[in-house]
Amino acid sequence: MNKTNRKSKREIVLPPITVKEDEARRLNALASSSATLFPRVAHFLAQEMERASVVADNCELRGVVRMGSQVRFCDDRTGEVRDVVLVYPHEADITLKRVSVLTPVGAALIGLSVGQAIEFQTPADHKRSLTVLGVSN
Repeated sequence: MNKTNRKSKREIVLPPITVKEDEARRLNALASSSATLFPRVAHFLAQEMERASVVADNCELRGVVRMGSQVRFCDDRTGEVRDVVLVYPHEADITLKRVSVLTPVGAALIGLSVGQAIEFQTPADHKRSLTVLGVSN
């Protein structure tokens, strides 16, 4: 195996994501203000906002995970399908299936489109992969 193959096996390839201007601004501020309390997920969220395609607030984004979206996704390892609503931390309530964007799953889902998959690290340093099956805004 050559160096290129070894390197590509370790790298996580991230899909393109799209976020509206106001959400990008709010999520960048959230990542900054949470960096001390939740350094890993705040850093992940900040990286996601850095690489996102940011569009005007009046742009219609169908099938794209946004704040407040109801999202159906599949855990690619277990095959488990979950339905959640992506929310800001103060609105999170796992019993109501309201997942904070300041969790690894929430930060991974933001900006994805239906059919896209993303691989990310969990706090326990495991790789996890999710595929978006449906989005309603």
